[in-house]
Amino acid sequence: MLIEVQGLSKRYRPRGPLVVEEISFAIDRGETLAIFGDSGSGKSTIGQILAGIYPATAGEMRLDGQTLSYPLRGHARRQIQILFQHPEVAFNPRLRLIDSMREPYRLFRLPYTRQGLCDYLERYGIYEEHLGRFPAELSGGELQRLALARAMLIEPSFLVLDEPTSMLDVISQAQIIHLLREIQKERQVGYLFISHDRALCERFCTSIRLLEGGTLREPM
Repeated sequence: MLIEVQGLSKRYRPRGPLVVEEISFAIDRGETLAIFGDSGSGKSTIGQILAGIYPATAGEMRLDGQTLSYPLRGHARRQIQILFQHPEVAFNPRLRLIDSMREPYRLFRLPYTRQGLCDYLERYGIYEEHLGRFPAELSGGELQRLALARAMLIEPSFLVLDEPTSMLDVISQAQIIHLLREIQKERQVGYLFISHDRALCERFCTSIRLLEGGTLREPM
């Protein structure tokens, strides 16, 4: 099994309420699990813990049978990536996009050429003329496609998709979903898809769970 989560709970203050409680699920390669629910239900908390942004209060998470610890390091840091609802958070607003796209090459010691990067990005509908711009100069759809390209550059096996289409127009939503399907078909990447849109979850995902009152259950 690619990802296993058992008994995951989270509170943000030592004596504060549990935001999520006793969450358990598993996702294999090529599968997409949707967690949907209302705003504030704790959906993003689950994804951000799994991506190593926050530590869990309790519970265990495993990647390929190996227990994950906070913060993610080494192999786990590369294999688990996250795509946010607001793609601009993935980029430094003061850097041109070419500089932001070079960072994964540097951090993970990947061979880099500008032409190689441009060839890679064409698949995502991003071209060389985009790279000289700042993040604020791209549309939301362009920036989300670039964020997805940046996440996939290091070839992760698992993506947390935290409301990746909710801020986009209909055409951009369709483009992102198409790219995600193609990537999964080619690379057997596992996805955790976080959304408030049940209809989209049912169209896109292998299985779905409802997060309500901090706990997961089968939807009616």
